This record gives sequence, structure tokens and C-alpha cells, in this order.
Amino acid sequence: MSTPQAFPGLTFLEPVAMLQAPGDASRWFVVEQEGVIRVFDNIPSVATSRVFLDIQGRVYKISQSEAGLLGLAFHPSFASNGRAYVNYTASAGGSLRSITSEFTSPDGGLTLNPNSERVLLTVNKQADNHNGGQLEFGPDGLLYVGLGDGGGGGDPQANGQNPMRLLGKMLRIDVDSQPGGAPYAIPGGDTGNPYAANPRCNVDGTGLQNCPEIYALGLRNPWRWSFDRQTGVLWAGDVGQGSFEEINRIERGGNYGWDVREGAHCFEPPTGCSTAGLTDPVAEYGRTMGYSITGGYVYR
Repeated sequence: MSTPQAFPGLTFLEPVAMLQAPGDASRWFVVEQEGVIRVFDNIPSVATSRVFLDIQGRVYKISQSEAGLLGLAFHPSFASNGRAYVNYTASAGGSLRSITSEFTSPDGGLTLNPNSERVLLTVNKQADNHNGGQLEFGPDGLLYVGLGDGGGGGDPQANGQNPMRLLGKMLRIDVDSQPGGAPYAIPGGDTGNPYAANPRCNVDGTGLQNCPEIYALGLRNPWRWSFDRQTGVLWAGDVGQGSFEEINRIERGGNYGWDVREGAHCFEPPTGCSTAGLTDPVAEYGRTMGYSITGGYVYR
């Protein structure tokens, strides 16, 4: 028996995400890796889609690459303020960068103006894989950004465990406040980010102190993740190196082990690794079951 196809009248080029704007079930938005976001009416018989944002000229994407336009998140008040956020890979001067930017709508949410870009984060990276790239607003109204370890096998620069690098982390920032002209505020207080008082690492993704944008660390490639709509808990699938895929419950200040461990197993060193301060995955599975875990949702 064939699987029913949703919206059979539409086709897309390398789609990597599909979502709706807050409080608006009338439209769907599809992120294409080449650098285009398309929108179409939520009607089963729909036969056409429209361009919502086109930034192909800024996006680095080559055939079979993990790089490209990777994430989209709408501000919770998108209907009134027209603000949306994207993550994409860019190339400048021969080096690659993970860019997180804000765009605004000039026409009541019909499109985003490509010339309205306000860059929030620029993170230098060494390869075109392990980008992460998903963005989402949490129940706390803050923007969460998942970044991979920057690529290359085995995290060669040990980014996952380095709190002075943004790579290999789950970040959390406040885009509704720009103190002193900064591109965003850092959540502070009792529930704030672990290194909230330190200088921002937004220029190139590195700092001389632990980066205040970090919410949790020790991740290899949190490509897709979601918040439980009932409890607000953040669940992430973290893609493994060669043996184990893992599912993590991401909490403030948590260290999920990469590249000391892959799943719940020693990786570097391969035996006798220290597990002090590391959080075990909620679940893991080996390669006999599947490859490259791609997020998921809690449902009841």
C-alpha cells in the first residue's frame, strides 16, 4: 500500500524544514537548503508556492554538502512585529561561517525583506558539516540556537567541550533586548545562562572567557530538536560519530559528553574516560537500527 502524500501538487528543492508561523494554521513555510524559503496555503489541493525569502547569494551550498540555509524561527509576536530568524552557512575569504540573522517583513507577513538582515551571531567553523542550524523560541520567549561541533571527524578542535567556543553547543539569547547597542541580551538571574556575566562571543564564535550564549554543551550535531508542548522540556537528537545515536533531554548547564563520549560510551579516550559532570543520554541506539538521528517530538 502506498503512503498518502500531503500536498501532492507541490515539489521543493532540498527541503530541510517545514513549519507554521505562531497562531497561523493557514500557511506552511518550507526551508530549501539552497537559500530559499517558500510559503504555500494549507489546502490539500494547493498547486503553487511563493517565495517568502531568497538569500541564495549569501548562502554557501555545494552538492552533497550539509551546509546551506538550515533553520527558520518566527518571533512569537510575528503577526504584529514581522520578525523572523534564520541560520545559514556562509563563506568569506575562504573560511566558512555559521550565521544567525534576523529579517523583517515589509508587507504584513507575506514576505521577508532580504535587505533587512540584522546579523546576530557569526561563528567561524572549519568544515562544511556538523552545522546544527535549527532555531526555535522556547516557552520562556528566548531564542534557542543549536550548533554542531564545526565538522571534521571526531571533533578535531575539541569544540564540544570548550566553553570558550560556541560550536557544539545549545545557545540561548534574548532577541527582544539590545543593551548598549549589543545585538541581543544574555538571559541572567537564577535561571540564566551559566556564563551570563561574560563578554559575548558573537563576532566569530570564540571568547577569552566562557561564552555567555551557552545554555548547554558537549553536543556533536544537534541537527533537529523540539520542545515538549505540554511540559516545555527540550529534547534533542544528537547525531553520532560511527557507533551510537543519542537522544538527550537538554537542561541549563548540562554537559552531554561529546567528544569525551559518544552516547554513553567512551570516545576519547576509547576506554577509561572520565564521566564526572557528564549527563547520560535518555536513550541511544547502535547503527544496526539506523544512522544520523533527526530529532523528534513527544506525543501522547
